[in-house]
Amino acid sequence: MPHQDQDTSLRHRLGRTLRTPIGVTALTACLLVALVAVFGPVLLGDQAARIDTDAINQGSSAAHLLGTDQLGRDIAARVVVATRLTLRLTLLAAVIGVGGGLLLGVAPAVVGRRLGRLITATVGVLVAFPGLLFLLFLATIFGVGSTGAVFAVGLAMVPPMARLVQNLTASIAGSDYVAAARILGVGRFKLVVRHLLPNIAEPSVLFATQAAGGILVAFSGLSFLGLGVQPPEYDWGRLLNEQLNRIYVNPVAALAPGAAVVLTGLMFGLVGEVLAQAGGRRAPQAREATPQQVKPQDETAPEGDGGALVRARDLRVTFPGGRRAVRGISLSIGVGEAVGLVGESGSGKSLTALALADLVPHPGRVCAGTLRFDGHDLRADPRLGTELAMVFQDPMASLNPALRVGRQLAEVAEVHLGATCAQATARAVDRLGAVRIPSPERRARQRPHEYSGGMRQRAVIAMGLMGEPKLIVADEPTTALDVAVQQQVLDLLAEVREDSGAALLLISHDLAVVAQVCERVLVMYGGLIVEDLPVAQLVGGAAHPYTRALVGAVPTMATDPGTELATIPGRPPEPGEAGAGCPFAPRCERARKRCHDDAPELAGFGPGRRVACWYPVDAVTAVAPAQATSHGAEATS
Repeated sequence: MPHQDQDTSLRHRLGRTLRTPIGVTALTACLLVALVAVFGPVLLGDQAARIDTDAINQGSSAAHLLGTDQLGRDIAARVVVATRLTLRLTLLAAVIGVGGGLLLGVAPAVVGRRLGRLITATVGVLVAFPGLLFLLFLATIFGVGSTGAVFAVGLAMVPPMARLVQNLTASIAGSDYVAAARILGVGRFKLVVRHLLPNIAEPSVLFATQAAGGILVAFSGLSFLGLGVQPPEYDWGRLLNEQLNRIYVNPVAALAPGAAVVLTGLMFGLVGEVLAQAGGRRAPQAREATPQQVKPQDETAPEGDGGALVRARDLRVTFPGGRRAVRGISLSIGVGEAVGLVGESGSGKSLTALALADLVPHPGRVCAGTLRFDGHDLRADPRLGTELAMVFQDPMASLNPALRVGRQLAEVAEVHLGATCAQATARAVDRLGAVRIPSPERRARQRPHEYSGGMRQRAVIAMGLMGEPKLIVADEPTTALDVAVQQQVLDLLAEVREDSGAALLLISHDLAVVAQVCERVLVMYGGLIVEDLPVAQLVGGAAHPYTRALVGAVPTMATDPGTELATIPGRPPEPGEAGAGCPFAPRCERARKRCHDDAPELAGFGPGRRVACWYPVDAVTAVAPAQATSHGAEATS
């Protein structure tokens, strides 16, 4: 089903792109070239081959639109007829180049380490060799003629295609799902077909489509030099060679084959552009309403900002196939407030934060009844980089390893704040110093790999401080750090809040970190907020069974070594799996019939607290088990 959903989404985006001006142009050009290639030799083949000694080397006329050649043959008819052979040879060479590139590209990921290194090194040497000289070298080896030219041009395309595929597969081969497939004993062929090729298909197709234009030019060049198609066959390159000596007498006849090469090459480029737009990761997404199968979680505050810095109502993040990762939550963050967002992996925490920053990856869609930040509609006026800062879990994924750290920080000020290069550089050094990075002038000239893990995380925080943030969204900022460095980063975030007055949305699995930094906690499960409570009541005062299970699963210094920690049976629901009832009901030991049939809304539960549970822990514990069961039956009826 996921593959079918992705295919359906791709077809939808492709159809939408084909309705744009560039899509219409590309489709029209493809249809025109295809018709000429199919019907041209049938309709004009005899006229192109007819020798007329009375009409040798004539200029353009009504009888011969582009004139005639040295044997009196009609040049326009020959250009049309040559379309089929030219395209056929170009596509054959493209198939050789793409096929060979894919084989050499995926080979290092599936063969042994030594052989893989040898293949990678060989491809690197071939890529470094000048392409034109490599093409002429291959043409000399394979000999004169169309067959030799096909192999020469096709093999010349293999190294750049292989290098692209190697780079793409290198980023995928280390993924957890590929490692799991290897452990399960999946064969090399299935590993390539099921796990590697589907994940690199899009950029590979785009590269091949756009490289086809270069193949056409290269093939025509070989024919022009006499190394390609030989008489009596002819393609556009050979026709250009035949008419080149008459360019001053009859320029139209000489330029027509060249124009055909250029226009067809542009057609391949347009096709690649259409595919790139259809498969674009950050294509603009229409914010359409999604079917409301889950009731939105309403805020208890009245409509409007009500003094809150951030206010979201009925926030949803959906993916193709009806998969709802965030299912209609409502939240608010006050000015200068520190709010923690906790929950198991897959509960929707990070996507909620990305929705606030307008960074939800394609093909995810964000829709909300209200999504406001400091009085502005975030959907119409994103504030990332100016008043909203993001601190991600992996700083190496946020920092470009090829650029100096100071340059990357300065770019934020140049793009979002309109600063000059000198002003942005000075501010980058100042921000690095503000996050306690020693010798900021020297460190600004270094690259990320020269930083320690804690320094890289500080650099990412400094990047967020390049503007004047009113909200800092920190997504697992201490996960990959040791305990000492974690404390330093947390202290730094506290200092930043104190100095700037910024609010903080901290996403974390570590409840101890949340309890130390935050004032209020939002607990997410299955794409919904199930509890909102002050951090002081997190331990011992939580009302939702899920929150209490999370707290009970974390040992403290006061925990008896013999105490059995709480466990939560089962697994969280996948997006799209949630039914009509409470999403936690299948794993909850207190669940009753009503919990499975109807989803509770997030409602007030004392001062400053909200909980989405039919039977909060405080209410249930006040009732005897038999009475509770009777009460549950009455509530169900």
